[in-house]
Amino acid sequence: GRGGTKEITMSKRWILAAAAAVGLAAATINGVGARSSSTGEAAGACDPNAKPANLNFTLKDLGGKDVKLASYKGQVILLNFWATWCGPCKIEIPWFNEFQQKYKDKGFVVLGISADDTVEQLKPFVAEYKMSYPVLVGKGREDVQEALGPVWGLPTTLIISRDGKVCHRHVGIAKKAEFEKGILGLL
Repeated sequence: GRGGTKEITMSKRWILAAAAAVGLAAATINGVGARSSSTGEAAGACDPNAKPANLNFTLKDLGGKDVKLASYKGQVILLNFWATWCGPCKIEIPWFNEFQQKYKDKGFVVLGISADDTVEQLKPFVAEYKMSYPVLVGKGREDVQEALGPVWGLPTTLIISRDGKVCHRHVGIAKKAEFEKGILGLL
């Protein structure tokens, strides 16, 4: 039968995405590095050509409650697309926990959108990693990934300004200091 076709397509998509992410990550790392050194402190500021983030989506949290992304507008948002099976994601989570604690009183929030885990897979993981920020279920929500993406691989992290612009985009793992500089530049 043709029952397995969807599965093959999905894994093929992830393989292509992974290959693209490696290329993008290399370009991103080189580009970001060059930009930071030449402009010093301004590197954390928003790109003047930054596009608005489409936050007109409602996702479920782990308790099944609706969370409107637009309700976070007015804050600096670190929006992280991730998955429980993603190795680099596990490295970044403690950093995001730290940023959430350190800057939440300054109008900052981390939002974790799990790309393809079920609530049952997420709950023990969130507990184990003591995730202190909202974790939203993104499984089956390619619409969100396409609107805020493209999400070529995981992790993909956006830093969104208070006025809703995507100021920084990291595909693949980035340095902790790069994230923090991006956040501080917008707070």
